[in-house]
Amino acid sequence: MSTEARNPRSIGLDKMEATEIVRLMNEEEQTVMRCMAKAERSIAEAGEHAARAFQTGGRIVYVGAGTSGRIATMDAAEMPPTFGIDPSHFVAIVAGGESAGSTANETAEDDEHAAIEALNQLGIGPKDVVIGLAASGRTPFVIAAIRHASQKGVWTCAIANNKHAPVFEHAEHAILLDTGPEVLTGSTRLKAGTAQKLALNRISTIAMVLSGKVVENLMVDVKAKNAKLKERCIRIVRDLSTATEDEAGRLLEENNWSIRAVLSALRSSAQTG
Repeated sequence: MSTEARNPRSIGLDKMEATEIVRLMNEEEQTVMRCMAKAERSIAEAGEHAARAFQTGGRIVYVGAGTSGRIATMDAAEMPPTFGIDPSHFVAIVAGGESAGSTANETAEDDEHAAIEALNQLGIGPKDVVIGLAASGRTPFVIAAIRHASQKGVWTCAIANNKHAPVFEHAEHAILLDTGPEVLTGSTRLKAGTAQKLALNRISTIAMVLSGKVVENLMVDVKAKNAKLKERCIRIVRDLSTATEDEAGRLLEENNWSIRAVLSALRSSAQTG
């Protein structure tokens, strides 16, 4: 299993100076982008399935343990503020429950029953998709979730960092991110985790772009929850219309900071003007 193998380039890690460690890690991270390039088609297919699920009222359910679970939690949490969607559309199931998102609970990854119970509590069904992440590809919690979801007619995708990962045998779709041995042996929060995060970034972004949540390259449904995001909303309105900064700000205030509502009002005004 390559993610548990010793990396010959870092055998003397404990004798290296800080700059040497940084340089080595930077060089090793180049492997990640090579893996992402090889996985482009399989990642794109997962994104298309996620888009169809979202468009038909289904959910995108991530399942992971340890680092993979925390990466899944991060991606799911960022979807509502970025794309103005309800949190129920992207869900992360993490071995050990919600607390495992911030506190490591490594023993929970062996609990197959907990994975099945979590999916049953969600009422998982054919409209949904389930994406399981496991660097090793053999995490019992993730395999159980993929197997159970498949039995319920759910489209399933497995993301792993080892060739011939057991989890691939249970999923309808496989994404291999063969990042190889880590600089720190077995620490899959490094290259493997980085690759998993990039894969989820791509899948969720594809789903939203294909679902019309983006205009040009702008997040037109962003939630203006703070000053920075309000400034972003003003810039987006200005980029997509002839409104001045003051006009954009005033119209956004009047329309509860809805970019779409402001753009619609501006178009109507231009047509009747």
